[in-house]
Amino acid sequence: MLELGTCYYPEQWPEELWADDARRMVELGLTWVRVAEFSWALVEREEGVFDWAWLDKAVNILGEAGLQVVMCTPTAAPPRWLIDKHPEILPVDENGVTRKFGARRHYCFSSPIYLEYAAKIAEAFAKRYGKNQHVKAWQIDNEYGDHDTIYSYSPAAKQAFSHWLQQQYGSIDALNEAWGTCFWGMHYTSFEQVELPNNLVEEPSPSHLLDFYRFSSDQVVLFNRTQVDVLRKHVGNAPITHNFMGHNTDYDHYAVGNDIDFASWDSYPMGALVNAPKDDTEKARLLRVGLPDQPAFNHDLYRHVGKGKAWVMEQQPGPVNWARHNQSPQDGMIRLWTWLAYAHGIDVVCYFRWRQSKFAQEQFHTGLLLTNNEPDQAFWEVAQVAKECASLPETGARQKAQVALVLDYPSRWASHTLPQGADYSSAKVAMDWYATFSQFGVDIDIIGPHSDLTGYKLIILPDVIIDDPEFASRLKEAEAKVFLGPRTGSKTKHMHVAEPLPPGSFKTLIDLDVVRVESLPPYNQDQIFFEDYLGEVTNWRESLKSSETVLANFQSDYRDGQPALVGNAKCIYAAAHFDGEFQKKLAEYLVKWAGVEPHAGAQEGLRITQRGHLKFAFNFTSKVRKIELGSSVKTFVGGEQIPPFGVVIWSDEPDG
Repeated sequence: MLELGTCYYPEQWPEELWADDARRMVELGLTWVRVAEFSWALVEREEGVFDWAWLDKAVNILGEAGLQVVMCTPTAAPPRWLIDKHPEILPVDENGVTRKFGARRHYCFSSPIYLEYAAKIAEAFAKRYGKNQHVKAWQIDNEYGDHDTIYSYSPAAKQAFSHWLQQQYGSIDALNEAWGTCFWGMHYTSFEQVELPNNLVEEPSPSHLLDFYRFSSDQVVLFNRTQVDVLRKHVGNAPITHNFMGHNTDYDHYAVGNDIDFASWDSYPMGALVNAPKDDTEKARLLRVGLPDQPAFNHDLYRHVGKGKAWVMEQQPGPVNWARHNQSPQDGMIRLWTWLAYAHGIDVVCYFRWRQSKFAQEQFHTGLLLTNNEPDQAFWEVAQVAKECASLPETGARQKAQVALVLDYPSRWASHTLPQGADYSSAKVAMDWYATFSQFGVDIDIIGPHSDLTGYKLIILPDVIIDDPEFASRLKEAEAKVFLGPRTGSKTKHMHVAEPLPPGSFKTLIDLDVVRVESLPPYNQDQIFFEDYLGEVTNWRESLKSSETVLANFQSDYRDGQPALVGNAKCIYAAAHFDGEFQKKLAEYLVKWAGVEPHAGAQEGLRITQRGHLKFAFNFTSKVRKIELGSSVKTFVGGEQIPPFGVVIWSDEPDG
């Protein structure tokens, strides 16, 4: 069953509040509390001199009240004494400017000195609390990639990158061949000559840049794994996690997930809406509910990253402080987001934070309590969720969906190296497809090219740009039907044009060649004609040569009538991106083509999904929505009339 928790900072509050806070947490229905992710400077005030007393006391107070503690390694904020001793651990930005002490995440992943210190402090925490009866789980560091901190251009990064390249290629001749350095006379005679891809006169070679992205991702994996290995020696069976940021794809989350026991992520739908590539009209409509499908997408992603086990480590409880604008969620949304998380396979939801801070950078970031200890709106919504939890039966894990959407991190990096259009966004492409299917009541799993493909009826590749012969072969053998978006298989792993032409190895699924690509501005007039429906082409179009059945054509003053959609019994390929209305039309076609069975009752602003035998409906609108449940169902929360921003939970099995 769903468990609830919060993020707590005892170091920021007088000790006389701790016991009362712990009591109130338990009375509210919380069972988990996360602590200490920024505590390094308070625990080790100078090198080798530790003060554990305050943290020992806080852990004991929380644990004795009945709470389970998530202990964090505090490596996201190295202390000032370490910076003074080793300023070379600081990251360097793309402009060559060293990023200074005074906030957080001020370290370079490539620094061997910092890796050594990070392992030491992780071991100190693990030895201190590894056998503590109240510490039941561990979090490593905090939010890799936040504040654009994956890529560093320090001397340590240059040295590590040179070593990484030597391991990858073996000889400098192999690198020259892979990078095509004969272009613009960029030939190298040693690995030491290779610069980091910043502050160049022109854009770097895409091969150079993609390898830098791969290298940077590997540095994160190494950093995380080093701490995991240290913790494993001391923490017994306590599970280990990291709290991911869904919007940051600068490193491979699957690779980090391989080394942890469960994945967690930090959910902030309000900021996600403000920063989303959506027009102002849609943002205004969704101002206080956020993008309905953004949290669900990430729940499904991190459930897969966590090998079926995932938490929300930080759930937004109200207005935050860090976006361009920081609007309040509509009353009821904290409860809705909590049940949405559970419906999509999340086991624990922790709210950030217990009490709003009186000082420092996050004064405007709300909590469950106001600064004067009075409950804020989210407190009462969490209390309602806790009460509703008691009425629900055990549900089990979320079942495998009929549809899978492939998110490939190297392809995301490839789109950054050669976007070809100023408004090209892999994140938007994937989210738009996910949202379109969700609107039809179709559950979707987020998977990678490495994932098991059995059991799916339809697999969507929105823009798997990097050609992958092994994945293409497994797709061919899978029972699922396959949809390929434009740019699929268009680049080799070294960012060359796929051979003999795109879609490269995916030609085993569908006979076509992409002979020209173009990125289009918003004022283009191209259209696409499909089943008596005329839709709009947006920012990408391709010219195809294909022997396959033409399902749709372009209508344009340029190459009018050319195929826009081609397919066979196994695979369909789209030669463009299109507007939302056409995407809905195509998604409806794909659902029928693949024999996918959506949940009944889908309608505008209502999302329907299922976990185990329980079904959930979420009303993201300001209007009452009605759903037909039937006389034989058992309802646990809500009913057929779903109020604005409301939730209904039911089972089609009369016994629940």
